[in-house]
Amino acid sequence: MTQIQHMPFANIPVLVATSLGALRAAGTRQVGRTVAIVALATSTVFGAACVQAQAAYPSRPIKIVVGFPPGGSSDATARLLATALSEKLGQPVIVENKAGANTIIATQYVRNQPADGYTLFSVSSSFAINPALQKLNYNIYKDFTPVALLGTIPLWLVTPNQVPVKTVGELVSLAKAQPGKLPYASYGAGSTGHLASELLLSMTKTSMIHVPYKGTGPAIVDVMGGQVTMMMPTVASSLSLVKEGKLRAIAVSSSKRVSAVPDVPTIAESGVPGFELVAWESIQVAAGTPPAIVFRLNTAIRDIVASPDFREKLIKLGIEPETKMASNDVAKFIRSEAEKFEKVIRERNIKAE
Repeated sequence: MTQIQHMPFANIPVLVATSLGALRAAGTRQVGRTVAIVALATSTVFGAACVQAQAAYPSRPIKIVVGFPPGGSSDATARLLATALSEKLGQPVIVENKAGANTIIATQYVRNQPADGYTLFSVSSSFAINPALQKLNYNIYKDFTPVALLGTIPLWLVTPNQVPVKTVGELVSLAKAQPGKLPYASYGAGSTGHLASELLLSMTKTSMIHVPYKGTGPAIVDVMGGQVTMMMPTVASSLSLVKEGKLRAIAVSSSKRVSAVPDVPTIAESGVPGFELVAWESIQVAAGTPPAIVFRLNTAIRDIVASPDFREKLIKLGIEPETKMASNDVAKFIRSEAEKFEKVIRERNIKAE
């Protein structure tokens, strides 16, 4: 068996052919034994190859592609990870921004890169939202392999100080008193904040007018000015404004309260049981990347996220860290999220801008 354990891939066909010849010569009595030898030899060879691939990776610089411009929360998260991953893997890790078309440009780029683990893709919820909004020339399940989930990004329901509501129930009552008349803001049609707002309206059987903005900043300005009644931005994007008293936070969109604002209740516990819709940050690679490399990256990233210093940095960015998911768990999570987004988009007839 020592010779078999060190057999290169090129010799596998020879091994199989030899074994099949043995089958014909020996007859049925030797079938079980011969098949067992083939299976053991093949698994040993492939197992050794996986170990070798993992040991050799990485041997050169790695890049993390971000589908947003520099300066945003996704970019900041990717740069934090790049620094930590470089130290962990012993190779330079750089961030490359490829903004445009709500991350579709970056997604197409990564899909066409070699499946060797040297191009990582930092994806947000838009990765799972886009397929439900428009026809794409890629498939998020077939063309990509999930590596790790960095964490979830809770949104929260905020209102202007001029609006006389302090709870979800009071906001719902106000909306029902003026059905289809009160405006609400989002940071773009089809954004996570838009979907979360529409899900809330659906679950509370209320109606409001959607006013999409080109980004969080302009939308929040109008929320503070009282031009719109509510908005659901990420906690991180508006935390300072809430703390300064310029916005009123009503409830968070996650299933659990948020570490940064533990006194703010969830929407679910505020009278809308079952409500949950969050953004998130994940790392993907092109489909076909060797499992050993995916495993190494997953292990390294989970170790990084579990470290107290990195964890604290994520929380300051408004991200609730996640360290328990293996790659296959991340795949299940993203499929579940995509199905949730698709349902809201279909039922609320949401269209891309």
